[in-house]
Amino acid sequence: MQPMSSNDNHPKVVDLNQRSVVAALGEKPAEALALVRGHSLKRLTALATTLFENADDALFDLASKADSNAVQASYFDGMREVRKKRQQIEVRFQEQLGRQFVDFLNGRSFASKTDSNGDLSLSLVDDKELEESLAVASMVAKTENRLQRVLFALNQRMSHISNQRTEETNSPIGPAAIGQAFRTASGELEVELPVRLIIYKLFDRYVMGGLDTFYDELNALLVHAGVLPQMRATVPRRSNPAGTVAPRHPAAAGQLAADDAAHGDGYAGAGGYTDAASAELQVNLYNSLRSLLATRRSEGGESGGMGYGGGSHLPAFNPTDLLSALTILQSQALSVQNAADSAQMALKVKDELLNQAGKLRGESGHVSGADEDTIDLVGMLFEYILQDRNLPAQMQALLGRLQIPFLKAALIDKQLFARRTHPARVLLDSLAQACVGWSEESDRDHRLYDKVKEIVESLLKDFEDDLGIFDRVRIDFEAFIETNKRRADLAEQRAGEATRGREKLLDARRTAAREIMQRVDGRELPELIRNLLSRPWANYLVLVLLRQGENSDEWRSAVRFADNLVWSVAPKANSVERERLSALLPELEKRLRHGLATVAFDENDVRRLMQQLHMLYQGLLKNVDAAAVTEAPMLELTDPLPMNSQAAGESVMSSIDEDPIVVPVEPADEHWTEQVRNLKVGVWIEFSDDQGGKERAKLSWISPISSKYLFVNRKGLKVADRTAVQLASDLGSGRVVILEEVPLFDRALDAIVERLKAAHAAKSPAAAAAAAGDS
Repeated sequence: MQPMSSNDNHPKVVDLNQRSVVAALGEKPAEALALVRGHSLKRLTALATTLFENADDALFDLASKADSNAVQASYFDGMREVRKKRQQIEVRFQEQLGRQFVDFLNGRSFASKTDSNGDLSLSLVDDKELEESLAVASMVAKTENRLQRVLFALNQRMSHISNQRTEETNSPIGPAAIGQAFRTASGELEVELPVRLIIYKLFDRYVMGGLDTFYDELNALLVHAGVLPQMRATVPRRSNPAGTVAPRHPAAAGQLAADDAAHGDGYAGAGGYTDAASAELQVNLYNSLRSLLATRRSEGGESGGMGYGGGSHLPAFNPTDLLSALTILQSQALSVQNAADSAQMALKVKDELLNQAGKLRGESGHVSGADEDTIDLVGMLFEYILQDRNLPAQMQALLGRLQIPFLKAALIDKQLFARRTHPARVLLDSLAQACVGWSEESDRDHRLYDKVKEIVESLLKDFEDDLGIFDRVRIDFEAFIETNKRRADLAEQRAGEATRGREKLLDARRTAAREIMQRVDGRELPELIRNLLSRPWANYLVLVLLRQGENSDEWRSAVRFADNLVWSVAPKANSVERERLSALLPELEKRLRHGLATVAFDENDVRRLMQQLHMLYQGLLKNVDAAAVTEAPMLELTDPLPMNSQAAGESVMSSIDEDPIVVPVEPADEHWTEQVRNLKVGVWIEFSDDQGGKERAKLSWISPISSKYLFVNRKGLKVADRTAVQLASDLGSGRVVILEEVPLFDRALDAIVERLKAAHAAKSPAAAAAAAGDS
């Protein structure tokens, strides 16, 4: 057998010649921990060295491709600073890792410790600090998801030799601890943010990317040391919802994307963190939440009281304790029916859970930091639901009752907050989306309300630990929604067609009226001819427009008839004009009879009209003044359009430059006008009247003719139509509110982040003032 080469030169080789030394360490926890510590410091320092060996080339390459002298200078300055501080950072990185082993042995979590400047690890005041936190949180999340199985085995073995529960928040060798150690150590670098983010990206590639082998080595060492040698990692591998996401800093984002493309990291170039972008953002958001909650615990914030992280001298409740307690609380939640009771339960769940778990186990205890974070996040999620403007109060109360099942689901699978496709999360978003358009008026038969209530009570009654129930009830609910949607779509289509018909009729009436006015306005015409053009012939023009359009031969012929009719009654100066009139009359009679028949003019009235026109033209041919021709009573030409229309019976001439539906309003502020311009079909809004009544409606159609906005309720029935000016005015006055289209869960997470940021920002000045006073 050939002698083995130096292990330092082959990262995948663990020196099994040490077996004789370590084989008995399974019964000696201190020695086993010392072995892990020694190997960790050696291998992680070596990985960091690889990072710095590649940093110079990476920064030089970026500098050579920089698109400005300023950017190029920042990269060259970064190269010099990294060279100068490299040794110092490597030493400090090693020291920080060693310190985290000491903290671990003393039962302290690294998650809320301070950085080199004494600032909290997640600063909410300084954007630069936030960018760094997001960069580190992103790479940590990606690594934890990628290495979940091997980390599970390693954490179990670390728990065995340390006699304390080891998880992501307290493991001295977990991705989070390693990322925090490097962030603390790299605080020595005085470089601009884009350069710092690139250093983090290199850390992700060369250090985090090397943890696969490192963790395999540690598990092998511990197995050979006799630590749980028969253990099999049975935790299911989760789909990886995240990689890393480009930092918000635009220069760094572009350079990092280009750098990744050059190194084959699988991204799509500048601005192209494409396919996984949504999932990556979710993981970043979740890790930001975890950091914020850890910061809050360290500050003694809203949580962290006795029985939670602050009561760690008590024994910890295990997951079985918590789930059993939640099952009891879940059965109690079946009796909660209204928003007030739901809100009270949301506030009391933490204490009730702790009390119930203590009763079941027969002694008090505390929950771990990770479980406390989960309890707090679910609590804040449902506090948001009970205040969400998008949801009607009755639906807030119903959905608020799901807090216990969702807390149980989150404790079983913490990916609830990190994965947009989590079945419980998809169900909640589906329920919330369906409830947005709900109102008492649109659900008089309570079909939707009763279905949502049925789902809520089904989860409260039947959910034990099978997350598949969320998919099953969602599929049933979406089938229900689809059935009702088909009915609503049909009603909505009819409402749209009716509105479009009225719009087209009104537009045709206006066009016809303008054509007639151009020919009669300002001219002295016999009353018979004026009435003929403005009544039956205008109606005929409307029908031609609706049926055949302005480009048709029939339209051109109808308009030409009006021109000829006006000319025909003008005084004739000579015999030539009288001869032309005589030749024109048969064609005029033919076109007139066709037009009157089209608008269903009464046959007797047609005969009387022709008699009066015959008398008129006989006089004109004899050169008699047209005004003196007719002695018989004039025919009242008032026949309406033969259409089942709201406009039937109105004079076409009243359509000129007026819309009988429009109520004049004051011009709105440009801000509200812009909001109206940005409205898309499908968005929901809430109308309020002067009596306090509210109605929710969906934008169904925007008229290309009048630019009116048609709104329907969830059953597809018309609620209102508004002009852009009216809508803008109503938005400004608060009579109309646009409801958000972002899914409920996403909106809630954003709101929770802002709430935690604000809380920390408010405490930071106070903490600084207190520190200054102490000094």
